[in-house]
Formats: sequence, structure tokens, C-alpha cells
Amino acid sequence: MHILIVGAGGTGGYFGGRLAASGRDVTFLVRPKRADVLRSNGLSIRSSLGDMHVARPQLVTADQMDAQFNLIVLSCKAYDLGNAIESFAPAVGPTTAVLPLLNGMAHLAALRNRFGAAAVLGGTCFVSSTLASDGTIIHMNDTHSLTFGELGGGLTSRVEAIAEQLSDAGFEAVLSENIIQQMWNKWVFIAASAGMTCLMRSSIGNYVASGAGPMASQLVDECAAVAAAAGYALSTAAVESVRSYVTQATSAISTSMLRDIESNSAIEADQIIGDMLERACKLGPSPILATVYAHLKSYETRRDPGEI
Repeated sequence: MHILIVGAGGTGGYFGGRLAASGRDVTFLVRPKRADVLRSNGLSIRSSLGDMHVARPQLVTADQMDAQFNLIVLSCKAYDLGNAIESFAPAVGPTTAVLPLLNGMAHLAALRNRFGAAAVLGGTCFVSSTLASDGTIIHMNDTHSLTFGELGGGLTSRVEAIAEQLSDAGFEAVLSENIIQQMWNKWVFIAASAGMTCLMRSSIGNYVASGAGPMASQLVDECAAVAAAAGYALSTAAVESVRSYVTQATSAISTSMLRDIESNSAIEADQIIGDMLERACKLGPSPILATVYAHLKSYETRRDPGEI
């Protein structure tokens, strides 16, 4: 199976690197600057779950794209989806499966509109990783799971073939018969955790110590209500798991969105919080979501537009 990984950053580089190191036929679609780094240094991962290095990863830039792939794993940030689609569109053939790992739900419509509903799978992942100054991917926790499936549910021969390719590759690959529910679960989790750490500009433990635990709990409820209204209610256990995570007094965890703010980088404000808030407003007041979104949009307003 010919696999194209769109991006070789913290997410695409991590999962794609482990696939490549396991002998899969993996090509990375990257920008010229990242391509130069990977050609010079190779692709390296530092992780408590095992370091790895691919000396000569297969690379392609958008202007060189002239082949079609069986599977395209899309790992860009949601705000860069339009550019990413244009870069990998020539790689999509009549039997290509596109597997996005983006947060939220808005990206599904964009991908379906461009490539047709049949081409698009659902997917989500849990991995905390970042790029070091030399381009090494630093894995920052002990979780590295990738869940995927048909948007219509159930099992098909193509997702079973993909599962075979992703299995035993150094990370947890999960084939789901209800991937939309898994995506909603992740969206509620990421909106609550990223929303609170960004709003408070602190780790979870620090904002809990400041007395903001009840606010975090309310944010979980606001997001969970949106999922329920959409027909994908989280189980009681799933809601309480998110609540426990974002109200843990001893937690030193922040989030990648907070790290992006601290480095004056672009953020997924509209895709993770804005879309959730728009849906929530149809149900009634959601004051914590509204406050988080206003905070994030204020940050975007003061950023240099040239840096987005």
C-alpha cells in the first residue's frame, strides 16, 4: 500500500515515521524548508516508548506531486486545510482513501466537497509531540493512538486493509465501527482542555489551584451538550473522564494550543472552539465557551497577520 503523509511535524512525522521505520511504503509531503532538514538530518523521534530514526525518508513537495496513493493521512492544522488540499489533490485517485486527523468536524465537509464522500474516512489521534530546533520530533507523553473508520460506520474491506498496514507499527492503531462518535469524544476533550488552559494561560493544576476548577467543569458540560444535541452523546464515563482530566489539581499538563499562543503562532480557534460555540448557541447560553472564544479571537487580532 502506497501511503502519503501530508506533513512531517509532531503528528504526521510521529505516526508516519513509525510506519516508515516499520517498513511501510511511506512518502511525506512537506514544504521545501522541512524537506531540506529531513534530507540533511533524517527523521528522528525521541520517545519514552522508543526512539527511532529514518535516515532517508521518502519526500515530495507540492510542485513535484505526480503520483497517486492508496492512503493519504492528513495531519495539518485545521486552519491550513485549504492549502493542504491543494497540495495533495494530484495524489488522489479513484480508489484513494483520505484519512484526516484534524480536530473538530468542519474539515469533513471541505474534504467531501473536493474529493467526494466515498473518498473520505474519519479519524482522530492522541499524541503529544512537538518539533525540537533541529527538527527532531519529541514525544512528550506515553500515549500514541490513531483511531479511524468509515464515516458511515461498520467495517469494509478497505479499512480492514488499512488496519493491517497500520498495525504493529510502533503505535496503537484502532479500527472503529463508530468513528464519528470517537471524533466527538476527542472534540469535547480538546475543546475543554485547550479552552481552559488557553483561557487561564496556565497548566491544568495551576488554574485549579486558582479556583477555576468549577469553570472547567462547566465548560465540559457545555461541550458535552453540543455533542448530545448532534446525536453523539458521550457516555457518562467519557464525560466524567474529561471532567477529571481538566480538574486534576496535581496536573502539570498544558496543551499544544497554549504552547502555540506562547510562541505567537497560529491557532485553531475557529475550528475547535468557534464551531463548538456556534452549535452551542442554538441550544442556549454557553458563557464559558463564549468567554474562551473571545479570548482566543482577541489573541488572533493582536497577532501579526503575516505570521498566520
